[in-house]
Amino acid sequence: MSNPISAKPAAKSGAHTATAPEATKPSNFLRQIIEHDLAAGTYATRRWAGSPGDAAHQATGTMDPARIRTRFPPEPNGYLHVGHAKSICLNFGLARDYGGVCHLRFDDTNPEKEDTEYVNSIIDAVRWLGFDWSQPGNNKPYQASDYFAFMYRAAEALIEAGHAYVDEQTPEEMRANRGDFGKPGIDSPYRSGTPAQNLARFREMRDGLHADGSMVLRAKIDMASPNINLRDPAIYRIRRATHHNTGDTWCIYPMYTFAHPIEDALEQITHSICTLEFEDQRPFYDWLMERLIEEGLLASPPPKQYEFARLNLTYVITSKRKLAQLVNEHKVSGWDDPRMPTIVGLRRRGYTPESLRLFAERIGVTKSDSWIDYSTLEGCLREDLDGSAQRAMAVLDPVKLVLTNWDSVMGAGTLDACSAPVHPHHPELGNRQFVIGREVWIERSDFEETPPAGFFRLFPGNKVRLKYGHIIECTGAKKDANGHITEVHATLIPDTKSGTPGSSSVKVKGVITWVGAHDGVAAEVRMYDRLFSDEQPDAGGKDFLEGLNPQSLKIVTAIVEPSLANALPDQKFQFERLGYFVADRVDHVQGSQPVFNLAVGLKDSFGK
Repeated sequence: MSNPISAKPAAKSGAHTATAPEATKPSNFLRQIIEHDLAAGTYATRRWAGSPGDAAHQATGTMDPARIRTRFPPEPNGYLHVGHAKSICLNFGLARDYGGVCHLRFDDTNPEKEDTEYVNSIIDAVRWLGFDWSQPGNNKPYQASDYFAFMYRAAEALIEAGHAYVDEQTPEEMRANRGDFGKPGIDSPYRSGTPAQNLARFREMRDGLHADGSMVLRAKIDMASPNINLRDPAIYRIRRATHHNTGDTWCIYPMYTFAHPIEDALEQITHSICTLEFEDQRPFYDWLMERLIEEGLLASPPPKQYEFARLNLTYVITSKRKLAQLVNEHKVSGWDDPRMPTIVGLRRRGYTPESLRLFAERIGVTKSDSWIDYSTLEGCLREDLDGSAQRAMAVLDPVKLVLTNWDSVMGAGTLDACSAPVHPHHPELGNRQFVIGREVWIERSDFEETPPAGFFRLFPGNKVRLKYGHIIECTGAKKDANGHITEVHATLIPDTKSGTPGSSSVKVKGVITWVGAHDGVAAEVRMYDRLFSDEQPDAGGKDFLEGLNPQSLKIVTAIVEPSLANALPDQKFQFERLGYFVADRVDHVQGSQPVFNLAVGLKDSFGK
């Protein structure tokens, strides 16, 4: 029997290095299952012919060089979000740690919602997170739609064996006859048809002789089962729609619950890991595997499904439908808006692959639902950027500071060169250069006419250090007619420049950042905050739009030090005393006004 999946030639299989999980990796129930299966040799007899295929195809292969096979099977009907990032890290990480392979597979069985735009975005997201699905002889992702011919063949086999029938009830009749948790279902009047009758009707469905929705193919299991998912679930429906991969070849398409187990089996998946909402579907998964193995279509042992709790992150929604609504109603600028929980949005916000992998590892894997506080995600980003982000000074709410005695102390028109390390823990990166003169920009909040208790920055009579520069003493401020401060005045204390012998001669409690008026660069800075002010914006049937945070974006014109004029798109920085920022990967263009996004503050201040 030839490979029924595709006309593509089978890829050559190759060995994968078997590596034990790192000792530092915390154990969880999935690791325990995998380690038990490896010790028991549960999948030791599997063969792999180099490509997905039925039992006969796999029998032509050699012993599978992959100790385990997992898969990440997104439907290409939207952009991946932070919950998918957890699943990617989990499935690819387990395969890596146990000498296996993780398949990237597009579950493209619903032609009405899928698009190549989403396919490309998913490929980019997985690669950006640092994972690869390539195997010897094959470096392309798999597509469920490549298995349509086998799925149809499997459906016919179930019909011929008396395990499936064509039902012509209306959707309303099927729903009413299905019963509920307290009442068993009622057999369809079409349930007793002969295999020959059902096969003929199913082929009419395939040939386009019936209208969309007029009939479905159902598995024949048990209409009285306490698990409603086993009450003769639909496995094929008529749907005239052009598919992004198969075009108009098919007018019938498999249901996800039918397609997914078959996809796993054809790809010789060992551990099919999904979220808890699929737990009730596992009995059908196992039922289908048993029937198709009985018919000789699929290899044994079959894959097994295991469920873990999906990611529930406070202040975030992960429903694709609701995320699409935010985009379509222009509540955000697009799928990659830095406030969105999509991977493209997180990436534009300044999140790194390392921070998301750390987050996935830190929150762990459990069987029980729980909520993860958003600050945990932010903390992982801070932890990663602290060691990698270059430092710079910026002033987000600038007011001019005039050193009134500069000319007499330093000389009229003099500019004093200053330097600072690019990164305090990486001296090999060198220093950045800037100058100080009579006028500099400081944060407006660094001056108070009447300071509160514990305020050690600028107020009349107080001394502070301009970081990497001199110590100054505040003498007052200049105001406009409305009492708005337009300038802060101070005097320079001679011989106190950082790094010089006299720098420690005057003791101060306050140090403030600044940018020179002579070489400062104007920049657009987008101050992003959480998109929702409601901790659980769509819980309990609430209108999630009512939880939108009106302060989630504030755009300011800042003054930044000259080194930032050369920032590259997507380059990360710590603006000293302010937070971590990223040069916007879309709107930041070298040679134009820089554009930076706030990635995360130096500490959690949301709601404070």
